[in-house]
Amino acid sequence: MCLKAKIKKIGGFLSLFPIAGITLAPFGIYVREKYLTNVRTINHEKIHWAQQMEMIVAGVIITAITAGILLLCGIFSLWLLLLLAFPFLFFYLWYVIEWFIRIFVNGSKAYKSICFEREAYQNDDNLDYLKTRKRFSFLKYIFGETLN
Repeated sequence: MCLKAKIKKIGGFLSLFPIAGITLAPFGIYVREKYLTNVRTINHEKIHWAQQMEMIVAGVIITAITAGILLLCGIFSLWLLLLLAFPFLFFYLWYVIEWFIRIFVNGSKAYKSICFEREAYQNDDNLDYLKTRKRFSFLKYIFGETLN
């Protein structure tokens, strides 16, 4: 993707959460200070960055199609403005829905069963992964077993 991730130290509101790092595209990758030099953690979050950039692009396409259909049907409403946020929320919407589904399927392993996490965890030790990664690679991780 064209936007490069900026890696920043976790602070403020994010410091309340017990996380090593979090990716919040398009704003950047936030990592706890003690993990700023951990290449595996940084690579894991960079994989999430690539996933989120792809989901933003997909969200823009879905938004454009939806807005077009609504406008062609004569639906003019302030609700159309909500569509502007959809591309940035699409990743998180997918993430939460998949997590809820996986709670019933995988129980306590739901988090590591999410396709985005599976791709990131299985490839975060391969520092060349992002150079060879095909777009939307997380889709091949939708089905299958959880990580141990």
